[in-house]
Amino acid sequence: MRARLQAWIEALGDQFWLRPALLVILALILSLTAVWLDRTVLADRDFTSSHWEYSGGADGAQALLSAVAASTIGVAGTTFSITIAALSLASGQMGPRRLRNFVRDARNQVVLGIFLGTFAYALMVLRTVRTVDETPFVPHVGVSGAIVLALLCLATLVWFVHHIATGINVETVINSVHGDLCNAIGAQTLDAADIQPPKVPPEGTGVGVSGSGYLQAVDVEGLADWACTQRVTVSLRFRPGAYVPTGSPVAILSAGVEGASEALDRALTFGHRPAALQDLEYSIRQLVEIGVRALSPGINDPLTAGSVLDHLGDALCRIAPRHLAKRDTSRSNTGCARQ
Repeated sequence: MRARLQAWIEALGDQFWLRPALLVILALILSLTAVWLDRTVLADRDFTSSHWEYSGGADGAQALLSAVAASTIGVAGTTFSITIAALSLASGQMGPRRLRNFVRDARNQVVLGIFLGTFAYALMVLRTVRTVDETPFVPHVGVSGAIVLALLCLATLVWFVHHIATGINVETVINSVHGDLCNAIGAQTLDAADIQPPKVPPEGTGVGVSGSGYLQAVDVEGLADWACTQRVTVSLRFRPGAYVPTGSPVAILSAGVEGASEALDRALTFGHRPAALQDLEYSIRQLVEIGVRALSPGINDPLTAGSVLDHLGDALCRIAPRHLAKRDTSRSNTGCARQ
């Protein structure tokens, strides 16, 4: 269950709309709160002599909020266009697999969310402004908040241009993938002291599952507990990152037990694409793709290929004294053991 939850959280990072939607909802809540403060708590306060809050009238508030709403939605479209252009450049130069890393970039999502949230905030506050021809009401706190958000958008735009300019740099991309690879080596390999003597693979019948696709995660602890309860040894035939065809036996059990297929269904998580959650080779394939594309006649960038080789060499030096973790689950005479 824990591995499946981690895979679900990993999949949420691929949803480009999630963080912008949350920021828009937060902006709507802030606008309602600001208007409520103007109507109740600060209804009798005199803002005409204020140096920090908005002190103008209804016409000025409408013009200001309209300008903030119109400009922020325009800049939001510009940032989205810049993001699409960066994705196209990354896809052509470094491979389509790199698109996922740009889409998952939380900073790009937060920037878009700030602009869309500011637009939603200004629009919600604008609807409450009443001139002298109606029942007069000027949300001074709400307009002041719109000014603050507009200044925040200005700073965000400058930072976003800098982030995109540095983010599409090939050396920055290679360093990012190399960092992910180093983290995966530390998390998915074992020290020599943790290695137990190899065991003979069990002989028995293969067990299939109802799912198919790329194996993204394996709940080793849950599967080991089930194997301990059933007093059997389970040997997985696939590791995370491999594609499992429909109906293919994914594990071999030392003895036939009931509910084996259901237990494997609970322990294995499949998806339509590989995931870096437990796949050590995921980042390696990304680095190799960048290097191969750099040597293609269309790009012809041997320096990038050399940089990829340098980072792969560093990864090999890190993994040389360590050992790959096995995905076998067994029960010995002294108790349950996971190797």
